[in-house]
Amino acid sequence: MERLQKVIAQAGITSRRKAEDYITDGRVKVNGKTVKELGSKVGINDQVEVDGIPLTKEEPVYYLLYKPKQVISAVADDKNRKVVTDFFPEVKARIFPVGRLDYDTSGLLLLTNDGEFANKMMHPKSNVKKTYIAKVTGKPSAEKLQLLRHGIELDGVKTAPAKVNVKSSNKKGNSSIIEIVIHEGRNHQIRRMFEKIGHPVEKLKREQYAMLDLLGMNPGETRPLKPKEVKQLKDLA
Repeated sequence: MERLQKVIAQAGITSRRKAEDYITDGRVKVNGKTVKELGSKVGINDQVEVDGIPLTKEEPVYYLLYKPKQVISAVADDKNRKVVTDFFPEVKARIFPVGRLDYDTSGLLLLTNDGEFANKMMHPKSNVKKTYIAKVTGKPSAEKLQLLRHGIELDGVKTAPAKVNVKSSNKKGNSSIIEIVIHEGRNHQIRRMFEKIGHPVEKLKREQYAMLDLLGMNPGETRPLKPKEVKQLKDLA
């Protein structure tokens, strides 16, 4: 017997965390009956439906996308804007993004139909490091950069220590290019961190996700992850 949310995630519908919302919202049926209890377990012979569609287990797939700016990190958008799954027209599996990048943020994003994998990658205790390059207004002082390195309070909770390195500064353009490495994934985190120290982000790109990078890729391009890469990510998490 397996927990219902785990079965939904393994079927490639969504992450386990989101599957819990599906259950409590009454979108899941087991053997024809709506189930809203998160502790529910199902066996191999139970028929599970999400939004009236029976689950069928897909082979897990894993992809890397160089997300362009002005693209939504979702599988659909009610405003008809471009979403990340639009870059995978040939993929039949029900893939979804692992975490998200903001609408105006470009860079490396993973997509999969493996909810268990996605859940591990996004877990707060995950050791997956994410490297960003930010163009910010002005030149932050050494003291302000130390605040980022030691952690800065957002919504009453201190961020984990970040690695911060100034790549260049442009006095004439009143801007700086800064590399920042974090392992958290809070909402708009990088932008909010720089906003807090008085140097708002003008441009943001995620260049690395753990050992993965975008070398040789252009915005909008995709590639499947190698089995070795998937194993490395799982080991990190």
